[in-house]
Amino acid sequence: MSIYFYGCITLDGYLADKNHNLDWLYQTGTIEETGYDSFYEKMDVTIMGKKTFNEISNMKDPHLVYQKTKNYVFTHTEELPVSGFIPISGNITEIVKNISDSQNVWIIGGTQILAPLLDNDMVDTLIIQIAPVLLGGGIPLFTQKEVLKRFYLDEVKQYGQFAELVYSKC
Repeated sequence: MSIYFYGCITLDGYLADKNHNLDWLYQTGTIEETGYDSFYEKMDVTIMGKKTFNEISNMKDPHLVYQKTKNYVFTHTEELPVSGFIPISGNITEIVKNISDSQNVWIIGGTQILAPLLDNDMVDTLIIQIAPVLLGGGIPLFTQKEVLKRFYLDEVKQYGQFAELVYSKC
């Protein structure tokens, strides 16, 4: 199994503004301007938090967004209003350990999901796109414990206004 984080942040390291708003991202570019399609083709499972799911559920035809993958949403609710998304709760590291070794897992959004995986050295690849935007505050990508973590820079790409950095675990 390989665990990936793939997402976009601002120049100052935020996933969203303080109200969990992503307007800054939508105003910067589109997925068509990135390597998203080729990345998604390699994924088998997605895991996201409820706030990320809420953003997806506001899209036109949200049930079409992640059709190829098995999609888990960390939430306290037992049902979700969009088909193709499975509500789960519990310890993220234990849940990920129970996924088949043959599966590629995409961690979408949320530092609350990403941080425990980083703390337990479970993230294999970080694909971080950086948008030329400064928010000055908001929801940071990295909130893991204060322990040195090293990654190896594999690639640097430019997609329109986005810089993409691909890192692998050392």
